[in-house]
Amino acid sequence: MSALLHKREIAPSGEQFEISFGNQRAVVVEFGGGLREYSVNGYHVLDGYGPDDICSSGRGQLLIPWPNRIQDGRYEFEGRRHQLALTEPEHGNAIHGLVRWAAWDVWERDSSRVVLKHVVHPQPGYPFTLAICVEYSLSDNGLTVRSKATNVGSTTCPFGMGAHPYVTLGSPAVDGLELKVPARRVLVHDERDLPTGSEPVDGTDYDFRVARPIGSTKLDNAFTDLVRDPDGRARVAVRDPETARTVTLWVDEHYPYLMLFTGDPLPDVNRRALAVEPMTCPPNAFGTGEGVIHLDPGESTIGSWGIGCGAG
Repeated sequence: MSALLHKREIAPSGEQFEISFGNQRAVVVEFGGGLREYSVNGYHVLDGYGPDDICSSGRGQLLIPWPNRIQDGRYEFEGRRHQLALTEPEHGNAIHGLVRWAAWDVWERDSSRVVLKHVVHPQPGYPFTLAICVEYSLSDNGLTVRSKATNVGSTTCPFGMGAHPYVTLGSPAVDGLELKVPARRVLVHDERDLPTGSEPVDGTDYDFRVARPIGSTKLDNAFTDLVRDPDGRARVAVRDPETARTVTLWVDEHYPYLMLFTGDPLPDVNRRALAVEPMTCPPNAFGTGEGVIHLDPGESTIGSWGIGCGAG
């Protein structure tokens, strides 16, 4: 029995699901259902992690059934109070949902596409049942991530979702990269990284509506009031002026918030990549009720985001 148990070594992120299309390659993982790697023409587009590493700093993880933080892990929903585990103990918050350290199952798979599924069962702090599936696909348009959540329980549940990719252009630091963010408002926050309100970006260090270098700006902020293109998508563009390479992350209308994070307090990601995080609701949404999706029994919600690359 012992020999059988140790016959196959299991990677920290579980089974690796590689997909490809033309010059694109992506690796999705079983443990957490996240995106470990995405490359185009041999260039890494995301600052991911190795197959023998444990995911750190949220790299590529799925943030479900809430993104970002919940103050004190406490919230009230339909007259009932709930207490979540404080998974950010240094600030006394619950952070980034319940699925990023859970095993996911493969539902469908082919050479350029993989669909994973997971069921969130009732548990302390979140006594609801969700069936979640996430599709990763590659095409001429780049990478698309499509997430669907269905309430398969008997009561209405609160819901939000997000993702945590770190965009890179291979530079040692993000300071020299040019950033464009089509957002008219930015959320301000306290020392616990909880929002205290929002303000127009006009005249602030957070106005990236016209592309400009990131410079020394420290970003750990949610942006909203997004300006969308005619196709309904809002696009964040990061460009290296030396190589003219550009990475664009887009979100559909189901994601009204974008969290941008230069990683300054985290030694493993400190300013070497830029997290651009699609979010359906702002930080502390369960606490404030702002942007929370109420899913009735049998009801589903779907959202998509993706990444494309170009030469300027």
